[in-house]
Amino acid sequence: MQGKPRIAALIVAAGQGARVGSGMPKQYRMAAGKPVLAHAADALLGHPAIDAVQVVIGAGQQALYDAAIGTRRLPAPVTGGATRRDSVIAGIEATEADIVLIHDAARPFLPAAVIDRLIAALDHSDGAVPALAVADTLARGGDLLGDTVARDGLYRIQTPQAFRRDAILAAHRAWDAAREATDDAQVARAHGLTVAIVEGDRALEKLTFVTDFEALDGTPTMISRTAMGFDVHAFAAGDAVQLGGVRIPHDRALAGHSDADVALHALVDAILGTIAAGDIGSHFPPSDPQWRGANSEIFVARACELLAEAGAVIDHVDLTIICEAPKVGPHRDTIRTRIAAMLGLAIDKVSVKATTTERLGFTGRGEGIAAQAVASVRVPRN
Repeated sequence: MQGKPRIAALIVAAGQGARVGSGMPKQYRMAAGKPVLAHAADALLGHPAIDAVQVVIGAGQQALYDAAIGTRRLPAPVTGGATRRDSVIAGIEATEADIVLIHDAARPFLPAAVIDRLIAALDHSDGAVPALAVADTLARGGDLLGDTVARDGLYRIQTPQAFRRDAILAAHRAWDAAREATDDAQVARAHGLTVAIVEGDRALEKLTFVTDFEALDGTPTMISRTAMGFDVHAFAAGDAVQLGGVRIPHDRALAGHSDADVALHALVDAILGTIAAGDIGSHFPPSDPQWRGANSEIFVARACELLAEAGAVIDHVDLTIICEAPKVGPHRDTIRTRIAAMLGLAIDKVSVKATTTERLGFTGRGEGIAAQAVASVRVPRN
């Protein structure tokens, strides 16, 4: 095709979408933050090769169309007919272009790369459709499963479908009105036009049922929360400190009612904070003798139990140990591995860092160790 062809996109949005329910045609329902039709329009308006976008709507849908399109600069919509083919003919007749892309509004998420492939394919064919190879096992059946059907060479056809305008218009006008076509490529092939297949995209799945919208309604089933924990323990007489579940030889120990693992105590407070479940002291009060000398891994395990009861999932924890001594660096990976095991996480979801306060404050004077932890989790949306 010589020169730069004028390309128009036609969005067929005249259906009633009865299978979705709610009393509103599906092309006007919200999906991922805006109306379905608006997604399709934005994808086509934003493509540099497309010169014009024409929408075909159903009778009585003008108010719904206006609300969905808003201030987007589009020509007045065309009112469709009794069948999809009638609507397509009306839309094509309203366009002035060399090439027309015919798109169903119910496929709102249209990658620009698919448009590029369709346009390029018209250099060697009368039309082009995006398609995905069938990956599932196919079989005949009724109440009982029948024979499988070979899936080699089978495709799921998507839209938009691209054609030379005059050729597809002639094909639609010549189609037997007693039969309803399932798509424009069927009409084109019946008229003797060649139709190329280009790679489609899973993003182009058609929205058909209520469950399709529930998966795209912009309301995730889980939301993220982040909380911080902080703890300090003073030094006391001893020959080792417990940090992150690891015993580290030192000329002193840490003082505390339990094993004084300052790192795990900060981590427990961070985890509890993500589900607003108080702090370590509210669950394991120092006044309770049963926790005297207790291994702090018990506290971590209980915090994880509370998370599980809340339906929450840990995504990442970040721990900073603040002290002049002992040196944490040589033990960092061991601590990460131990904490990952406690939390049931991959090690790349556990960060352990160490720093000093440049000899300032109580940690700088060597009076104790501080720890700060941050936990990021996902919790069910209420």
